[in-house]
Amino acid sequence: MRFRHIARSGRFVRVAHPDWRRPLDPSFAAARGGRWNPPGSFPVLYLCATLAVAREVVLGRFEGLPYGLLDLRSDRRPVLIDTDVPLHRAVDVVTEAGCRAASLPVSYPFDARGRKIGWERTQPLGETAWGQGERSIACRSAALPKGGDGEELAWFVRERSDRLAVAARRSFDDWF
Repeated sequence: MRFRHIARSGRFVRVAHPDWRRPLDPSFAAARGGRWNPPGSFPVLYLCATLAVAREVVLGRFEGLPYGLLDLRSDRRPVLIDTDVPLHRAVDVVTEAGCRAASLPVSYPFDARGRKIGWERTQPLGETAWGQGERSIACRSAALPKGGDGEELAWFVRERSDRLAVAARRSFDDWF
């Protein structure tokens, strides 16, 4: 597949559980899977480009549950990990041309009927990108409501030098 690319770098954030000792460890997504990688596959670190996207990611985790985020004890609420991503070429699932090149509708992360596009459609694209040696996938955030403007980054960790470092750790009350 011939993906389009877009340059990405700078500060990104990761929503993390306060107990995680290595919040930038991609092995959880390798085991459990995510939007761009199936369970039991390759290591991906899922990052948010903005605080607004991180907030929506957190709120989405509580959607449909009988309790809410603020029902958690304060020491159990998600923390935010800041990290600096080096300048690189990312697979483009941000622009309309990038979506088309990835065989996704220009309305991504929604289909023509306004429904969220499922992981069964995005995971094979992630596998292709991984197999082609791509560094990451920059995409419109699926956590935001339709018409929302924000990005996420699926950072592929192939070797030790791809690991990102914690630049800052913020408590829930400091970032949410």
